[in-house]
Amino acid sequence: MTHRLINRMLPLYGLAFALLGWWLGVSLLAHTLPIASSLGPIPTFEALQRLLQDGYFYDHIQLSLQRVWVGLLFAVLIGIPLGILTGMSRCFARASSPLFQFMRMISPLSWMPIAVMVLGVGNAPVYFLLAFAAIWPILLNTATGVGQLDKNWLLLSQSLSATRSELVLRLVLPGITAHILTGVRLAIGIIWIVLVPAEMLGVTAGLGYFILDTRDRLAYDELMAGILVIGLIGFLLDWFARWLYRLWTHDR
Repeated sequence: MTHRLINRMLPLYGLAFALLGWWLGVSLLAHTLPIASSLGPIPTFEALQRLLQDGYFYDHIQLSLQRVWVGLLFAVLIGIPLGILTGMSRCFARASSPLFQFMRMISPLSWMPIAVMVLGVGNAPVYFLLAFAAIWPILLNTATGVGQLDKNWLLLSQSLSATRSELVLRLVLPGITAHILTGVRLAIGIIWIVLVPAEMLGVTAGLGYFILDTRDRLAYDELMAGILVIGLIGFLLDWFARWLYRLWTHDR
């Protein structure tokens, strides 16, 4: 019983250690840079309490989450069909794999100037950057899942004269859903990281814009509070993705 209790308390110990390190680091830095004192835990949590009572801050959160889901939706709608095609067609895989591997190594943020030039300012370039960042883990995990399907099931479906659409919808998609969910989880993590710098790009709301605004106002306590909120929401999004995976695979 004691051992189980200690295991459950370990995450709290880790958070307490991080909090102590945060306080010590800011205290040392404040000796040479007095403004750094506003980055400490106490000013940050006071600012967080004020922000959570401000409806405008929730507008930033809502807009950021909306951009995440739209970007993820585009990535899913493009990545899953391409992944299935890559896994099922050896010819397409050989032709496209070098291109896909090349493009996924390009930082999505490097497309910022071109995205603004082509799509203008606003949500459209943000959606493009998020979708570009998220498509690769979904595509590659989908293709991997197709490659790991039992070949006997594919042969059986062909012997029963299944059409290509029936093969994909009734055999391939159910068989690779776990791989797709893994890709989606990875994509959510990437999107959430890319979101903040992407929202510093010609938009007037969102958590990335909020970080930029607090920097310009020298409101460093609110800046740190925003960073904490970004980390918390990212953690919850990842938890939700893991929960969906466990629900599908019946992994308790």
